[in-house]
Amino acid sequence: MLMPKRVKYRKPHSHPRIKGVAKRGTQIAFGEYGLKALEPKWITARQIEASRVALTRFVKKGGKLWIRIFPDKAVTKHPAETRMGKGKGAPDHWVAVVKPGRILFELEGLDPNTTRKAMGLAADKLPIRTRLVTREEI
Repeated sequence: MLMPKRVKYRKPHSHPRIKGVAKRGTQIAFGEYGLKALEPKWITARQIEASRVALTRFVKKGGKLWIRIFPDKAVTKHPAETRMGKGKGAPDHWVAVVKPGRILFELEGLDPNTTRKAMGLAADKLPIRTRLVTREEI
């Protein structure tokens, strides 16, 4: 599972409303094809891992994969059946803040048809709408 080795602050502010479009990570930098986010959302480390596993299992040894997002924000939670108050809960899991336009995954070394199927499998594991983009489009 992806998570930072260390962070400056254990419990970041929440800010569940994600405004605007992505400023960085909107261009394909490494591969030929990319999976682009069309909605804002927090994507958990588990969801990223599930997408990665689905992609790598489908492409087997062919192709190279780049993961362009990293879960660096801690989400805190109180234990179940705990009364209100008593401060902020302990860090529970990690999320990546994704805005529209962000490239999530990149892939190269496969034919377009196989790439479309592989990225479709990865997109099914994510909680947002995505779109397959190529280097020529961008």
